[in-house]
Amino acid sequence: MSEITITGRKRLALLSGRAHQGLALEIAELLGTELVPTTAYDFASGETFVRFEESVRGVDAFVIQAHPAPVNHWLMEQLLMVDALKRASAKRITVVSPFFPYARQDKKHKGREPISARLVTDLYKAAGANRLISVDLHTPQIQGFFDGPVDHLWALPMLCDYVAANWGNEPLTVVSPDSGRVRVADIWADRLGAPLAIVHKRRDPDVPNQVTAHELVGDVEGRTCLLVDDMIDTAGTIVAAAAALKKNGAARVIVAATHAIFSDPAVERLSSEAVDAVVVTNTLPVGPDKQFDKLVVLSIAPLIAKAISAVFDDDSVNSLWPTVQNVVGVVVNLFNQVGAFKKA
Repeated sequence: MSEITITGRKRLALLSGRAHQGLALEIAELLGTELVPTTAYDFASGETFVRFEESVRGVDAFVIQAHPAPVNHWLMEQLLMVDALKRASAKRITVVSPFFPYARQDKKHKGREPISARLVTDLYKAAGANRLISVDLHTPQIQGFFDGPVDHLWALPMLCDYVAANWGNEPLTVVSPDSGRVRVADIWADRLGAPLAIVHKRRDPDVPNQVTAHELVGDVEGRTCLLVDDMIDTAGTIVAAAAALKKNGAARVIVAATHAIFSDPAVERLSSEAVDAVVVTNTLPVGPDKQFDKLVVLSIAPLIAKAISAVFDDDSVNSLWPTVQNVVGVVVNLFNQVGAFKKA
């Protein structure tokens, strides 16, 4: 039997789905415990079966599950694990979703569309979850969808420290690939002591995963440009932005993102001459088929382990968040420069 940590009268239980057990094992090792033995398999019809091989009565349970493709399959497995814990009398159930499923569908763009991210939080709650832990949500408003505490972790400090250690001695410019990421990009720029630039893009709402980069706001000529984003799916946005930077004289383009979805043809695109290096975390499994020479994968396990430890011990999780500044003035000033750059 696995050893379940005991602190006073509280018991910690770590449980993992099958999508990314390597990450869960690393988290367990950092916390000095083991994963609760779990039997999980799929029937011929596609239905999933889950059973825990040890008692979980009265435990403080943390259900870790990544959500790579097929997302629906792994989401359903996690929901079944939460339901099993509830019916086995777990005291508290925390869902740990490093990459939150359906996070990009957080609002209605047109009529007769679902708000899928809200539906996912409702499903977690209906299954029996009391709390959520996630990393770099696509939009912070998702925290308000769940009727309970949400710990929104940021990978920015870890990624930023790696960039500073490897390219900090070069003339850096932090670049937001679109206007929606300016707020986060400004935090990067402040932490690195670097100027900020923006690549303005236009997307056809009726055609997914297709982006055209347009105006560049900011000076990038002869500089090492750091493109920052929360996720890379097909890499259309990032590579289009990288190509625009190179076209405007950037000496080097580094891409930093938290979630490496890497749907085809992401690897092929990121391997192009437009991008010089890619730094991501392992919130999603990055298998051999998604590896390439320019790629660096950092482990998110220490951050999640600290969050789980803080929640279990009823400590504050605030120390894991970077300082967020009001950047409205920065955004306004940058966009006021668009006209000047068009004339130049």
